[in-house]
This record gives sequence, structure tokens and C-alpha cells, in this order.
Amino acid sequence: MTAAREQQRPPAGPLSAAVARLAQVLQPQVGPRTAAGFQEVLRRLSAPLQVAVAGRIKSGKSTLVNALIGRRVAPTDIGECTRLVTRFQYGTVDRIEVVRTDGGRQVLPFEANGMIPADLDLDLEQVSHLEAYLTNEVLRELTVIDTPGLGSLDSASVARTEDLLAGSSIGVEKLLDRVSQDAVAGAEAVLYVLTQSVRADDKDALSTFTAATAGRDAGPVNAIALLNKADTVAPESVAGSEGEVWRAATILAEKQALALGPKVAAVLPVIGLLAESAETGSFTSADADALRRLAELDEATWDTMLMSADLFTTWECEVPASARSALLEKLDLYGVGQAVRALRADPTLTAGALRRALLDASGLAGVRSRLDAVFRARADGIKAAAALASITALAHASGDPGERQRVHDAIEVLLAKPEAHQLRLLEALTLVTSNAVRMPEDLADEVLRVGGSARIPEQLGMVGRPPQELIAYALERAGWWRSFASFGATPAQSRVAHVVHRAYFLIWQQLRGGNDVRGN
Repeated sequence: MTAAREQQRPPAGPLSAAVARLAQVLQPQVGPRTAAGFQEVLRRLSAPLQVAVAGRIKSGKSTLVNALIGRRVAPTDIGECTRLVTRFQYGTVDRIEVVRTDGGRQVLPFEANGMIPADLDLDLEQVSHLEAYLTNEVLRELTVIDTPGLGSLDSASVARTEDLLAGSSIGVEKLLDRVSQDAVAGAEAVLYVLTQSVRADDKDALSTFTAATAGRDAGPVNAIALLNKADTVAPESVAGSEGEVWRAATILAEKQALALGPKVAAVLPVIGLLAESAETGSFTSADADALRRLAELDEATWDTMLMSADLFTTWECEVPASARSALLEKLDLYGVGQAVRALRADPTLTAGALRRALLDASGLAGVRSRLDAVFRARADGIKAAAALASITALAHASGDPGERQRVHDAIEVLLAKPEAHQLRLLEALTLVTSNAVRMPEDLADEVLRVGGSARIPEQLGMVGRPPQELIAYALERAGWWRSFASFGATPAQSRVAHVVHRAYFLIWQQLRGGNDVRGN
């Protein structure tokens, strides 16, 4: 069964449905190559949002993928598999398919432990990527794309990653040339994994790995960054941490968000190893029993053992060294310390309750909450905007001026409808965050605020204020942006300003209609 058939479902929402109708109407009016591209756009509109997990090598991407999926299936040790892009998507039967560069496929068995084999016994030069179909419910809404990562010494792996996420070898019809492939393939959103420092090329990497559809750059609508391995942040190296590891990681994540500028919606601290062990069933009742016995040690012995991994596994105590080594592999020293602290506070904790405490300590709940707010809640708009960009790029790639004009006119009719204004706003946000349209800093920040949230109080920057203040402010800003568009802006800025004016006016109308704005 192919991915297209297995993932068949209605578009993500009304905007995606409108773009799908547009593509269907246009198909008979364009040439065969463009029509084939439109067919791929239609397939992607009915598929879950495609999120690439990207970042540097050894940043812990695969560990986080396992935690997000809720199953330890992606190999985390360096092997042939980690040199390939792997797409995790929903399927009615668990299976792995190797997709060759010639378009052929072959089924690959899981290992006895349920993981994808680290070594494939295949000629990697002939392999495009892997596709893993899993019955995990989370994949009904998100297709997760695990990547080999930047900084790999294997340049071929990096090239395959960039090719796949930037537009080739994802089931696009062979009729399409490379330009057309670039227009219709690629991730629609990105989860970018950092460690403790933001390198000079991380911004470039974000642009490479995110929303590659038709060359769309990263922005707060479709990109989140994670500070992984937050437990390795030294509190003494971060001012204001007060000696607390998680506080230090949170402060560092905020600094990284500033360094990455408007490329991401946020940088969130997370401990991927802890999240994976707690969420995938790797943490067992035997582990909980070993931790319970460690919690009974005297304070001096325990403090000594926590000084290093070597002391933890070699120090004389009742708990076997093998059990302590297993705990280190699953929780690391920080997680072991958190678990023992929880057990000392409440010795009656069950294994299940301890697992939940470890999950809370990992920061995964915050990541999932932000994923819901940034990606899932906006999936309709993100997918519709990406599809429109693809349709436009395909028409331009055709080389037929008449075809380009027909497509342009049809898109303008769609965008003129009030219900499609969200697409205009997403486009304006992308133009500003990519510096394609330069705005004064305060106005750029306002565009980011209005376009970067789905909740009206956050859009207005007036969370917690009474409705009448929101109404007055929305009308005031609508008027200001209209004046700026007419009298103070460059032509490029004016186009953005008209969109922001319209956004404020629609917010004002919604507020005047008496809608509850707390969650809108």
C-alpha cells in the first residue's frame, strides 16, 4: 500500500480545502507537467503536517523523535540508518520500507527490540530514504521526518538530507523536473534541535531544513527550536540561575531565541533521553526498584556517588553495578538524581508515578504544548500557504506566460475572500521575518505579534485586558496601519501594511461580534 493511499483523508481545514479546490479547477487549464505537480500538491494537502526534526549531528534528534512518537523505534547510535532520512507516518500495519533512488521499494524487517535496524546491509548510494509506518496515534496528525543532521563527516548523508527536505525523491511523479520537484516537496515545518551554543550556520541550517516548499524560509509560524540535553547546562555558567540546572537551561534557551531572531517561534529546554525513557516504556519497574534502594542510602554516600558517572557505577553499595549502569543509560545522572529526590519526598511512589515525575522533569510536556499551539493549531494555514507557494512555483516553472497568468488570477480571486486573509497574513509574516520586506524594528515586531499567534489577546499584546480595551486598541491600530500604508511606507512595506490593517480590522469585527476571545 502506498503512502498516498494510506494517508488519504480530507484536507486539514477550510483553507486547505479552498486551495485544493483551486488546484482541481486549474488542472485542466495547465500543461501535463504542471498538472502532475498540482496532483502532488493535492496529495500533500490531504496528508498530515510534515515536520522535520533537524539539527547538528549528535544533538539528540533521534532520541527526541522516539519521545515524540512514544515508541523507541529510531536508532540513536551511529549506524547506516542514521545516515538516511527516515519518515515516520501513520499506518494500519507497522512496517519499514526502503525507498530507492529509482523509485522502487522493498520491505525491511524490524529488529527483535522493535527498532529500525541500525545497519541495513544495502548500498546506501542506491537508497533515497526510509519510510516507517506505525500505528501510533500521534502520527495521524504529524508526519515526523528524522534527519542525519548537519556536521556529519559523511557529505553524502548531508546531501541526501538536503535533497529530500528541499524537494526531491518523495514520491513526486517522474514527469516533474527538479524545479517542479522543489516546488511541491519538502517539510512544511521544522523542529530544530540545538545543544548549548548557537553556531554561526544554524540560521542557514534552519533555512535549509524548514518549509523548503518553493523556497519558503523558516519563521515563527513554522519553526520551533529545542535546547536538548538541558541537564548538561552548568548552572554556574549562567547568570541568574541560582544554582538550578533547569532554570539555567531556561535562561540559556531565552538567549538562544534572541540569537536566532525571528527564525523560530521559541527555544524550549528539553532532556530528550529522559523523555524517551519515560515515554516509550524503556523505564521499567526493575529500574524503579533500583532507584528506591538508592534512595535509602545515607546522604554522604549518595552525594559522593552523584559526583560522576564513574563513581555512580563503581562505588560500593547494595544496588548491583549492572542495574546502576542501566539507569545511567536511560536517565543519566540528572534523571537519577531527580528520581531519588522524588522518592525521598514520597517513598510510596509507584513505578508509574515515578515515570510520570521523570516525564515532567524532561520538559516534553512543554514541547508538546508548543507543538500543539504552533503546528497543530495552524496546520490548516501552514499547509494551505505551502500549497499556494507550490502552485505558484509550478506555474512559473512551466515557462508558459498564459499559464502563469491564469494561475495568478485564480490565486488572487481566492486571496480576496475574507476567509482567506490568514494566508495573506502568513505571507506577510514570512516576508518580514526573511527580510524580503524590511520594516522598522518596532513595526516588524508588531507584524510578528499579530501574525505569530492564533489568540486575539496575544495578537494585540494585551493578554488579560478587558474586552472593551481590546476593541478600542484593534480599531486604533487598524487605522494607524491604513495611514502608514497610504502615506509612510515604501511600495513593498505598503503591501504588508494593508494586510496588517485588514488583520486588525477583522479582529475588531470579531470582538464587536461578542466572540469569546480567551482562547481565540
